[in-house]
Amino acid sequence: MSKSGTILYLDGVSVSFDGFKAINDLSLVLDRGEMRAIIGPNGAGKTTMMDIITGKTRPDKGEVYFDGQVDLTRHDEADIAMMGIGRKFQKPTVFESHTVEDNIVLSLKGPRSIFPAIFNRRSKDDAERIDEILATVRLEARRQDLAANLSHGQKQWLEIGMLLAQDPKLLLVDEPVAGMTDAETEETARLLKDIAKTHSVIVVEHDMHFVRELGVKVTCLHEGSVLSEGSLDFVSADERVIEVYLGR
Repeated sequence: MSKSGTILYLDGVSVSFDGFKAINDLSLVLDRGEMRAIIGPNGAGKTTMMDIITGKTRPDKGEVYFDGQVDLTRHDEADIAMMGIGRKFQKPTVFESHTVEDNIVLSLKGPRSIFPAIFNRRSKDDAERIDEILATVRLEARRQDLAANLSHGQKQWLEIGMLLAQDPKLLLVDEPVAGMTDAETEETARLLKDIAKTHSVIVVEHDMHFVRELGVKVTCLHEGSVLSEGSLDFVSADERVIEVYLGR
């Protein structure tokens, strides 16, 4: 399989912690501009896979390439973030005492410290970018509100907006709809589909209804490797997936 044309290329990746193989000969390829859903039982290796992609964990063996040519195993977390891989963890971490808009400003790519960022006159480009991000994450009407006053779902959206402000090529999003209302969950599916028009996205999720809403290719992990891959219907019908994850 050629790496060119891929945004993410993992081949034969393994990592052990104290003799436990968290990732076991994992191979996964994500095309540029693709959104992929990753499912699987707890302990399947989903978080460890994200840790490897972001440089938090180094694999014992295997190849991990970003954007066709960058060997991620040779770089640390800070480097990898600068190269354009953004990660959103499950629990939202926003600046609660700042406005929604300031949260985006503080995240914009480029050298800025907290005070100049808030008090500077914004360039026209920055202003347009901020407007665009707020529109994408459904928070235009809340821009002057404190982040503390947002609902749980809106905080998740704001954090996705903060990621977008860093202009990543690849977004890794961990269980974005945990704790959301049904309406927020549906809106989040639309929001991520909008983002996927211009970015590559990996979504790790347990909510199968939400995964169905995304309508993308699904990879099911089990014991650190790929158990099944394809459409949600294909993966859901796989006897092995039913046995280890979905149940009867």
